[in-house]
Amino acid sequence: MTIAICPGSFDPVTNGHYDVISRSAKIFDKVIVCILINPSKQPMFTAEERVRFVEKVTANLPNVEVDTFTGLLVDYAREKGAKAIVKGLRAVSDFEYEFQQALTNKVLNPDLETVYLNTSAEYMYLSSSIVKQVGAFGGDISAFIPAEVVEEVEKAVHERSKI
Repeated sequence: MTIAICPGSFDPVTNGHYDVISRSAKIFDKVIVCILINPSKQPMFTAEERVRFVEKVTANLPNVEVDTFTGLLVDYAREKGAKAIVKGLRAVSDFEYEFQQALTNKVLNPDLETVYLNTSAEYMYLSSSIVKQVGAFGGDISAFIPAEVVEEVEKAVHERSKI
């Protein structure tokens, strides 16, 4: 069984995230969506909320599971028996950062490969930050995030925004 990890903050999950996750699920036997818990970052949504959102959105993908992690991704991958990390790329600027990460991960775990999937064209501009910014100003974010979580995300963004 070939296991891949799709890591990220998913704060909140977007249609672009789902695009990469669902396409990964067609390539690998099992995909673990790992939600990053980074003590140096202040996400809008709790880890539990982010897990719940991704679980709702991926409920139709039987070979996808959702988990959280803290620490080194290479250690988590080794623990889970993963052979690949899947990263979605929107632009050249994404590649520069992800390439550095991939090279570092390769030094730390030579058996772990990084696979890049270009985000589908209709989502290349999309990020969680954009969703939160549009939502904070009362804009309609339903075109940016999966329908399963629109209502809950809209409400939370509106209540938690400092704008």
